[in-house]
Amino acid sequence: MADFIETNRRHWDSVTPGHLASEFYDIEGFRAGRDTIDDVESSLVGDVTGKLLLHLQCHFGLDTMSWTRRGAIATGVDFSMVAIVAARELAASLDLDTQFEVGNVLDLDLGRHFEIVFSSHGVLGWLPELKSWGETVSRHVRPGGKVVVVDSHPVLQAFDDERTDGTMRLRYDYFARDALEFEEEGSYADPSAPVTKTIERIHTISDILGGLIDAGLTVEHFHEYDRVAWQAMPHMVEDQAGWWRLPPGQPRIPLMFSVVATR
Repeated sequence: MADFIETNRRHWDSVTPGHLASEFYDIEGFRAGRDTIDDVESSLVGDVTGKLLLHLQCHFGLDTMSWTRRGAIATGVDFSMVAIVAARELAASLDLDTQFEVGNVLDLDLGRHFEIVFSSHGVLGWLPELKSWGETVSRHVRPGGKVVVVDSHPVLQAFDDERTDGTMRLRYDYFARDALEFEEEGSYADPSAPVTKTIERIHTISDILGGLIDAGLTVEHFHEYDRVAWQAMPHMVEDQAGWWRLPPGQPRIPLMFSVVATR
């Protein structure tokens, strides 16, 4: 487990500088006021004015700072010191009172509770297991508070995302829970990123819901979507709202899910 986390930490330390300069993250647009919270996240989290919000696995914090702009008292956590230093510098330059902490989501304990615990888009696959994750989530949400998780669907993750012929073909065993090791150049936001190794895992829907339920949380909402926030397959097409979908005429699979849980 330690190697799993440390390998991925080195990857995120390596790619963060390129992400900061990328068109994908559009830092200048963010400086000008661009809000990075999508309509799914916004509808599930709701009004955050004056509420304590914890954002887990925040990278360099654009979403965390967007919640601050919406009125939240927001704290972002990520295991990459490089990303957190960048987040703190950006927040200070924008005069945003967003707090950022370095921490591993599997053993995090900030010693305080939040009204909202939030995590979204491309996060859970970087974790070796979700039992400790669920315990961390439960530890930080106050009684009566809620947890919102939005991420790519594990069924999507079982398909081959390197095919360029427009077809969908299963590549990974959905139920295997094997660690998947990759070593490749570039990242989703920066094609010129250096070669790094990553270790990822497909967590089933039962793993995800079970991680929350076993930690004492009550799942009140679960939904699946035929869209996702980034181009997860080469042949996906972008709609007018900025969501990525499978091309018209192709049988659909769930591409994204959302969960809301309460304590």
